[in-house]
Amino acid sequence: MEKNKNLKSGLHPRNIHRDRYDFPALIQTDPSLKPFVAENKYGDLSIDFANPEAVKTLNRALLKHFYQISNWDIPAGYLCPPIPGRADYIHHMADLLSQSNGGKLPNPEKIRVLDLGTGANCIYPLLGNSIYNWSFVGTEIDPKALDAAQANLYANPQFRGKIILRIQEDPSHILEKIIRYDDIFDLTICNPPFHGSQEEAEAGSIRKVKNLKGKVGKKVPLNFGGQSHELWCEGGELAFIQKMIKESMVYKYNCFWFTTLVSKEEHLKELILALKKARVADRKIIQMTHGNKKSRILAWTFLNPEKQEGWRKRRWE
Repeated sequence: MEKNKNLKSGLHPRNIHRDRYDFPALIQTDPSLKPFVAENKYGDLSIDFANPEAVKTLNRALLKHFYQISNWDIPAGYLCPPIPGRADYIHHMADLLSQSNGGKLPNPEKIRVLDLGTGANCIYPLLGNSIYNWSFVGTEIDPKALDAAQANLYANPQFRGKIILRIQEDPSHILEKIIRYDDIFDLTICNPPFHGSQEEAEAGSIRKVKNLKGKVGKKVPLNFGGQSHELWCEGGELAFIQKMIKESMVYKYNCFWFTTLVSKEEHLKELILALKKARVADRKIIQMTHGNKKSRILAWTFLNPEKQEGWRKRRWE
């Protein structure tokens, strides 16, 4: 049987973005996208994905067309996430909750999610509430990003009371000083800084744009943007996630599943070792594929089967 050439390989079966972008429909929803759309060398309608303004406008059209998010924006230079991949994370988290609840998705109005590093885009809470009606707490170390995220919430009143934001005043911590003693979360979501230094982040951006446009100079626009704290931290994603695992031990009964993206597969060995040292009750590695790009979600819980059953009865029934 011939494969559907319009179908994007690897995306979650429930991901609404498995088909190629329908640019005429998106333009009808958001006419501001029209100037950025043209035929590519294959004769298909597309945008210049190396143009940050084009990418942001596409995101705005996608959010409006599929998720009824009418007003969305980010300041110049901030991370502009690819919507299909972010939606995939959300769908895989729904599967994780279902697996923990006898194959049935828990009552969505009872699910509370902690998004670590929500960014100016606030994309995971916006998608998670739009798709599954989960409530969110989004955290951020950058006051300007938090203000931009809050502006997106004010501009879309359907999220009022369902998404709240907290500032992390101590950038040396991830969970500490964010999770309060009486907080209960069913999930954490996290897209950690990928690189270990500014130079590494800049080199990665050059490679990304070169893959999109061919030969480029040293100074290139970042098509998906990103402030320094969004792109890199000392020790990169490995050090960040190791710290997150260590801090999660303090809050082992405040959250059912701690999860984070892991971009580099070679980091899994050390991260699994860290989870063993933390004596987690269970761990999972959820594979994700977006075209040629592969990533994975690392999930862990400190709740043994008996405590998981108690959580289900108290929280989800």
